Amino acid sequence: MLTDLIVSSVKDVINEYQSSGHDVPSLFSTETGPFDAPHLTSPKLSKAVQIIEASCAQLTYTVANPGHVVTNVRTDFEEPVAFQLVINAKIADILAGKPDGLHIEQLAKEAGLDPNKLGRILRMLATKHCFQEVKPNVFANNRLSMKLVSTDPVAGLAGNLSGETIKAAVRMSETLLDPKTGFSTSADDSPFHRAHGVSIFNYYDTRFAQAMVGWGEVTGRAMLPQSYEWDKVPSDSVVCDIGGGNGHATLGLVKKFPHLKIILQDLAAVVQQGREYWQIEHPNAIANKRVDFVAIDFFNGQPVAECDYYYLRHVLHDWPTSDCLKILAGIRKSMGPSSRLLIHELVLQHVVRDPSIPNQAPEPLLANYGMARIRAYNQDINMLNSCNSQERTLQEFIDMGLRTGFRFERLWDAGEAGLVEFTIS
Repeated sequence: MLTDLIVSSVKDVINEYQSSGHDVPSLFSTETGPFDAPHLTSPKLSKAVQIIEASCAQLTYTVANPGHVVTNVRTDFEEPVAFQLVINAKIADILAGKPDGLHIEQLAKEAGLDPNKLGRILRMLATKHCFQEVKPNVFANNRLSMKLVSTDPVAGLAGNLSGETIKAAVRMSETLLDPKTGFSTSADDSPFHRAHGVSIFNYYDTRFAQAMVGWGEVTGRAMLPQSYEWDKVPSDSVVCDIGGGNGHATLGLVKKFPHLKIILQDLAAVVQQGREYWQIEHPNAIANKRVDFVAIDFFNGQPVAECDYYYLRHVLHDWPTSDCLKILAGIRKSMGPSSRLLIHELVLQHVVRDPSIPNQAPEPLLANYGMARIRAYNQDINMLNSCNSQERTLQEFIDMGLRTGFRFERLWDAGEAGLVEFTIS
């Protein structure tokens, strides 16, 4: 059954590429593929790829020796540590534009590293298909390592996840077993705080900001324009982007649907950065008053009143439920009778099948697509370690809505994430 799923899904992938006039990109290519961005991927292709990922992993774990599998998983921590090195040393940048690659002696010299040690690290990564060894001791970029070039937002994400957060992750066990911190939901009692001496919010810096853009790239921030029926929303409807950073998500929305108006709300310093960002990326929106910038601290104030839509993107996962309830209650007070709330977050599923949950994986796969969606579950643990917070299931979002005066309407497909829609109750 698993092999049948793999074969049929591979055929679907090939057909999707061929229908667009392309071949499936080679792993050894350094060119951008036609479907590399989530918002360019059709639902059929996305589902086929998820089935392939999940089926291949489940088949491997089914036939391989259990001790072999568990031992390999135990040593997976070496990979993010290696990523941290190659990102900091800009190895992908040095190899960019060199399809024949560089000998490890030359590459290490340019990077300022020991050639023996760097070669071993790159060989491990190449064994996992990131970089390629084109000749003995000669390494080159490939389709995966190109995402580690420093100008790519995904490199910021990978650097953050292999740097600051891995230091927090190794403190998880002692933090959870400590009776003083194990049951706390304060960011000051998180593994991140134990590792770095400050909360992640005080640690916030340029690379973290780039990492958030990178997180948006891989989880589909550009999916927002196509994840909701914006074409049916009346002209001059106002979308209030709360905690939206520089507003890169709603900037893409108003570019595609210029009949909308955006209000970007975040802390004062962040909003100023947003104004500068929009002035570069979409000056017409500012000139034509399609965007406004309003500072807010959503724990000590309320969003702009009577907006048509209130939009939260990857905000609630930063906070424990008690704080999320305060954020949602503040939004509820600002809403008009016909206002709607859109929560754009990862939406976790239980591993076991649940008839009430739509779009579950075909049997015999795990209902949540298993390894194809493991990033969401890794991110849940990352939020535990970083902020003492969490990703949530649909029911957990619904429960928070019910407690703050909202009625659940619909879960919209937003690629890897979901768009949870509420009205006032």
